[in-house]
Amino acid sequence: MPPPDGDDSAHGDCAHGDSAHGVSAQDDPVTDGLAERADAYAAVPLLNCLLREVARPVSETGEHRVHHLPGGDRLLRVRGTRRPAQPEVRVAGGWHRVGHTELVKLVAEELRRHTGLSNHELPAEMIDSRDAVAALLAARARATPPDDPYLRSEQCLLTGHTHHPAPKARGGGPAAGWLPYAPEAYARFPLTLLGLREDTVVEEGDTSPLDALGTAPPGYRLLPAHPWQLDLAGPELADAFADGRLVRLGTTAFGTWPTAAIRTLYAPGPDLFLKFSLDVRITNDIRRLWRHDLLALRRTDAAVRAAFETFEGPPAWLSDRGYRTADFAFEALAVLVRDGFGGRLLPGATPLLAAGLVEGFDGSPLDRAADPGAWWSAYLAQVVPPAMTAFARHGVVIEAHLQNTLVAVDAEGTPVQALYRDAEGVKLLPDVEREAGWERLVYCLVVNHLGEIAGALAERHPGLDPWPAARRELARHDVPEIPALLASPTLPGKTNLLLRWTGADGADARYLPLPNPLRGA
Repeated sequence: MPPPDGDDSAHGDCAHGDSAHGVSAQDDPVTDGLAERADAYAAVPLLNCLLREVARPVSETGEHRVHHLPGGDRLLRVRGTRRPAQPEVRVAGGWHRVGHTELVKLVAEELRRHTGLSNHELPAEMIDSRDAVAALLAARARATPPDDPYLRSEQCLLTGHTHHPAPKARGGGPAAGWLPYAPEAYARFPLTLLGLREDTVVEEGDTSPLDALGTAPPGYRLLPAHPWQLDLAGPELADAFADGRLVRLGTTAFGTWPTAAIRTLYAPGPDLFLKFSLDVRITNDIRRLWRHDLLALRRTDAAVRAAFETFEGPPAWLSDRGYRTADFAFEALAVLVRDGFGGRLLPGATPLLAAGLVEGFDGSPLDRAADPGAWWSAYLAQVVPPAMTAFARHGVVIEAHLQNTLVAVDAEGTPVQALYRDAEGVKLLPDVEREAGWERLVYCLVVNHLGEIAGALAERHPGLDPWPAARRELARHDVPEIPALLASPTLPGKTNLLLRWTGADGADARYLPLPNPLRGA
């Protein structure tokens, strides 16, 4: 994460506010420099998208990289590499600094020329994402991070998706409506408990953990709800509350913690993850639990579970074991039950979100690795084999990106186990062609995941080249596509900016070639 001065070596520390972002102990963390810090955070993923998908590199001089913007025949330069900052455009007589609002305008102009299409929604989302960051910075300055390192890793994503034009957009609503439920603001809150009349219940799989969350009156079943979703879906549910199909039963006696996915909550007491619908666009999609995904859930999850049960060693799958909802609001009220850690996590190990390792948080093992090369080899040995084996032997493409991967570490911070989650994103062969499944796996695991962890590790430990070890780990696996992967000059990079600008479906991934650091490593 870049500070406003564009020092690419700095990284975030969730528990200590913004000490890595140029804020001194004497500054007021709520107001001093907040706009500049919000601009700096929001510019990073937007610039990453622009430089990957539209611009073309021209030169690299000192701390600056210069790119050509073909649409307007302009030159853009930035500081830093992994986290570009301080954008400037070439003007007569020198370089002109571009603020966030001007950057959004510049990106929109480039995309109109590049695609021939207009889009009024995405620029608004870019602004909303930046304003959300400002609200989060102010809120977290007054909040206390969780003590549990796992929860800190889930709640530290202030930058978020590093290659999305508006990763922190929250649907354009006022911050007061969503801040109480924002993981980045260290939120914790109880679930709302509803009674759902028995003749309207729809469920599949094992939903028994839901019945232990409270007590439903006779003739009703317990249905937990995300309070933000209840606010959003209020008009849709008014008649059901009026005629008694739904009744309010209060809240849980315990708090739940929103994870990085925002709509997925973790309840440490019952050791349970619950995933809800959320009628808000977050990154590429409206985050409802869609009917077609729920109906496919048992088959998909069963295939992943069957694959993981054959693995030797410690990898684990957090199963999406079932869902419950109402027949009159199938998607709006759906809740999905996901395994907790009990019986799956190695004794004494601490799970950490892989995306949190990239973002940075207090206690991250990346900051205390005495031998970063050994740490990286241990990391690769945990996260690569499950994904490759599931694909090669079972035809299962797990979505092994940063937000779906948990890496458990021992007391010294060494990776000892990988835990994967989210059956909704899993693809099965031959439902998708093998070539498409492989491309998706390479993007999620190598580009989105290993590329970001490798970059964060090398940033903290100058001189470390992480790619030879990654090449060796991949070469160990008997997968027919791997030799071509290691020899290819390019890797597939997902085009989130163009995808959103052209209005493509969020699940319709499109890729462009990126330089392959595995080749010749």
